[in-house]
Amino acid sequence: MFVKSIMRCPVTTVGPAASVRAVAALMKECDVGAVVVCEAGRIVGIVTDRDIVTRYLPNAVSDVAVAAIMTRGVATCRPGQTVREAANRMGDLQIRRLVVVDEAGAVTGIMSLGDIANDADEELAGQTLGEVVETR
Repeated sequence: MFVKSIMRCPVTTVGPAASVRAVAALMKECDVGAVVVCEAGRIVGIVTDRDIVTRYLPNAVSDVAVAAIMTRGVATCRPGQTVREAANRMGDLQIRRLVVVDEAGAVTGIMSLGDIANDADEELAGQTLGEVVETR
């Protein structure tokens, strides 16, 4: 099974100047836990619900641009990779989501551990989750 079979698309994206509050509202509206941050058609970061809770809320006095809390160096995979390859990458990097990009680096989808569990292989998802939460 390939990533393209289980990835979610379209992907919710924002620019780095979007406010954290706007991104949180967008997450709620779209019922997603992550938003990809793009600039000039390229990925520059990703913001998760956890980023908002751990990086923004404890120090929030006023709203700020999402660039201040996004995770840079976003982990990606390709639509033609196998789900197992992508899951192995998630486990190695201890992350729960991969942004799916084409050969040009354009965002084409997003894949989470939940997608693996629901649409591909529960056992693989469980093994990957064990690696993600493992203390290293």
